[in-house]
Amino acid sequence: MVEGAIATPLSLTAEDLDKMPRATATLTADGTTTTYEGVLLYDILVKAGWQFGHGMTGKGMASYVLATAKDGYQVLFSPAEVDPMFAGAKVIVADKADGAALPGREGPFRVVAPQDKMHARSIYSLVKIEVVKLRP
Repeated sequence: MVEGAIATPLSLTAEDLDKMPRATATLTADGTTTTYEGVLLYDILVKAGWQFGHGMTGKGMASYVLATAKDGYQVLFSPAEVDPMFAGAKVIVADKADGAALPGREGPFRVVAPQDKMHARSIYSLVKIEVVKLRP
């Protein structure tokens, strides 16, 4: 689910992600390197109608993206972090790991933030992405 302060709430499936531009990201944890495949969070938010670039300046800069996992674990990203015109971090919503479907407890989707030195924001079992504007 993609909801909140966006023009078009979305309920995305793995089939929907397959139709969008694909990206990869690699994480190394506990001595194991995994290559994840999915869709840039940026592209998902664009599909939901979020205005990036100059459309985000001003009040839009006081916003955040909240990702929630099935177990209630939540992490934040600022829209500027994932916007190529600003920081352009390569945050993806993954549906594959090393070419196969995500392992059971990680699926059906996983946020992967490879630029983070600690991978605490690379959460698995993603169920919701919410955009929150702090100023109307």
